[in-house]
Amino acid sequence: MVKTVHKQNLILTGFSFTGKSVVAKDVAKRLGRELIDSDHRIADIAGKSIPDIFAEDGEEHFRKLEREVLEQACRQQGVVIAIGGGAIVDPRNRELLSRSGVIICLEAEPQTIYRRLLESDQGGDAVPRPLLAVEDPMRRIVELKASRQAHYATADWAVYTDKLTQAEVVDEVIRGFDKVCEQRSDASYSGDVPFVVTTPIHSYSAFVGWGILDDLGRRMRQAGLRGCANIISDENVFPHYGARAASSLVEAGFSVESYSVPPGETSKAIDTAVQIYDWLVALRTERVHAIVALGGGMVGDLAGFVAATFLRGLPLVHVPTSLIAIADSSIGGKVAVNHPSAKNFIGSFYQPDLVLADVSTLKTLPRRELVSGWGEVIKHGLTLDRGFAEFMEGNVAKLTALDPQTTVKALRHSAWLKAGVVGEDERERERRMVLNYGHTIAHGLEAATEYGRFLHGEAVAIGMNGAAMLSRRMGLIPPEVVERQRRLIEMFGLPTACSGVPRSDVMKAMELDKKVRQRAIKWVLLEDIGRAVFRNDVPLKDVEAVLEELVVP
Repeated sequence: MVKTVHKQNLILTGFSFTGKSVVAKDVAKRLGRELIDSDHRIADIAGKSIPDIFAEDGEEHFRKLEREVLEQACRQQGVVIAIGGGAIVDPRNRELLSRSGVIICLEAEPQTIYRRLLESDQGGDAVPRPLLAVEDPMRRIVELKASRQAHYATADWAVYTDKLTQAEVVDEVIRGFDKVCEQRSDASYSGDVPFVVTTPIHSYSAFVGWGILDDLGRRMRQAGLRGCANIISDENVFPHYGARAASSLVEAGFSVESYSVPPGETSKAIDTAVQIYDWLVALRTERVHAIVALGGGMVGDLAGFVAATFLRGLPLVHVPTSLIAIADSSIGGKVAVNHPSAKNFIGSFYQPDLVLADVSTLKTLPRRELVSGWGEVIKHGLTLDRGFAEFMEGNVAKLTALDPQTTVKALRHSAWLKAGVVGEDERERERRMVLNYGHTIAHGLEAATEYGRFLHGEAVAIGMNGAAMLSRRMGLIPPEVVERQRRLIEMFGLPTACSGVPRSDVMKAMELDKKVRQRAIKWVLLEDIGRAVFRNDVPLKDVEAVLEELVVP
């Protein structure tokens, strides 16, 4: 094999007994590079073994030393770095390593890891692993690896070591390193910078990049998924991207089935979910078989609802292809179908195992769908991040033209903002309700028109204008802020008012809103650009007055 000439660092991560130290040693030798083994460096600095550091000083002290060693290692260029199995879990380490070079994860099934652990004990050359020194190491391996899998899945490449010799693993590591470096050197490459969404009970990786749909199968394997992948899509999206998604899955070793529903909000109904249940029953779907939601927000909600309820829960992967789904609905675990009287009335909170968003899929969106999606992105800036709102104001032309780097940056940040809120309040007890800015009026408009007139982002844009007007009436913001928000919404081609909708129907639907508490609507209002507040004391007369301005005859 020809030696690589890339200058970036090669970083090996993975669970215990996946072979990081020995493989890193051979990779460094093959490439003629210096090897830095972080665990060895830590032991040298501390003057004691890793188990002794854990036993005498605690894991927190070990992680502090680990971070210092990684910071020193990443200041170098062109080295091979082997890191401990838990190092990548710390987001500071992950960001540092990502900037420093290419991260390659060595993977193995829990059974393989356990077998290697036993073999090392029997051979008398075992390296003690403090976190595996328990009565039931197999169970601990399964639990600990599962808790880290989302972080391992953020690696740039993965090598599955179960059936490979050490020499073959070394070859695959170098091949993956070369491939990732070549991708990064391509001038058109905008990257798929990952982040991890962490809730109290689950973590998963989210990738937002340009042209990354072909990585779906590889990323699903890195997320620990295997076997059958059941693609649920709609009849508009599947002809564009179904074959690419399926090809990527087959190449990664998955068997693939697919089911498409008619496009539009009317498909997000319990009857459609039952039809998909029947399809899954006919396929003899098992609990380990994944649902892949390929499409916009409607498909994500519907497929997610099916995944959450069939066999009490199937693995779920979101592959959003609309702007609103990439920036918002694919993150956070809300899944639902509509009831005739209200939107999203039948649903649950069910987190996915992976989100992979290829921003280039937006190029095939109808113009109206694309414009609609900016409503939720704007919402995140208005309620969560003033700097992001200003970024949106300053990059309207690039964003509406889908400039790859600018659009990826915006949508990744929008999704990351939502992920932060979800991590604080997964089940919408309090903080997460900030994401409903503009949605009380929006859902009222959608329900009053039987979900047939407005796209969701259009309704949200009108609803945000109404929420800002209510904020001004409540004395929270001056008229200038209302006007600034209105200009931003309209610069992206979104509406701020509508006509021909019975106001009484809108009010009736709003009274059924999920944010109603003791018959009072809990409104999300603005205190300033980038800062929201909750109020349940908005006078009915003010709501009626705002609706008169929003919904003109």
